[in-house]
Amino acid sequence: MTKAALSKTTIYILLSIGSILMLLPFVWMISTSLKAPNEVMAMPPVWIPSEINWTNFTEALKVAPFDRYFLNSVIVTILSTVGELITTILAAYAFSRIQFFGKHVIFAVLLGTMMVPGEVLLIPNFVTLSNLGWIDTYKALVVPWTASVFAIFLLRQFFLGIPKELSYAAQVDGCSEFKFLWYVMVPLAKPALITVALLKVINSWNAFLWPLIVTNTQELRTLPVGLSAFTTEAGVKYELLMAASSMVVLPMIILFFIMQKYIVAGVARSGLKG
Repeated sequence: MTKAALSKTTIYILLSIGSILMLLPFVWMISTSLKAPNEVMAMPPVWIPSEINWTNFTEALKVAPFDRYFLNSVIVTILSTVGELITTILAAYAFSRIQFFGKHVIFAVLLGTMMVPGEVLLIPNFVTLSNLGWIDTYKALVVPWTASVFAIFLLRQFFLGIPKELSYAAQVDGCSEFKFLWYVMVPLAKPALITVALLKVINSWNAFLWPLIVTNTQELRTLPVGLSAFTTEAGVKYELLMAASSMVVLPMIILFFIMQKYIVAGVARSGLKG
């Protein structure tokens, strides 16, 4: 075997091991969702249920108002995504095309905020929203997440790759900045915008800590927070919890597989490397 073939084989083996390790939690989740209660904590672990219990899914839906949780997740995800797209497009265009005093310093400070852990900001943000009287409202679930520094950075990099000659030609034709942004830059940045939107949808749909903190009633709870209904004083009903978890993550898995090529294309064209 040549050196190149040996190197390629080693890479494939490592990637295969990594893929298996990544898939194991999902396989265990689906397996547990189909088990009887006595098989959930059995030792040695039971990977294939002796009997498939599809009733776990119907029982899980009866434990909590998941239709309301689903509606809340959809509302929060759509509004957060639309809000982030608007702020990201405007900010990225300003940082890439418009000359103003302190632009580079402001952008550097903005990037510096990415180094601040999100957990550090939980209490200040909660106090701010509490003073505004927004706790247990949709505004608390949506407004703090309508801007993302990473999304601005990603789209700015994409905008910088678009030739400036297009802007000069548009100015000669009498096109305003906003029309140039809307009719030229936005259509050209479609792969990057789809990437930003998909990442936002996945993050909003799976968000747990922030919705848990700023909601007090079932009417405002989202799907991930609703999974806590399976934790009782008598313990956790793991088979029902895993059945509900499977239903919660299924839409995002389908969406990711359908739109995967757009995520890769958007990141690749923006010049970012993993």
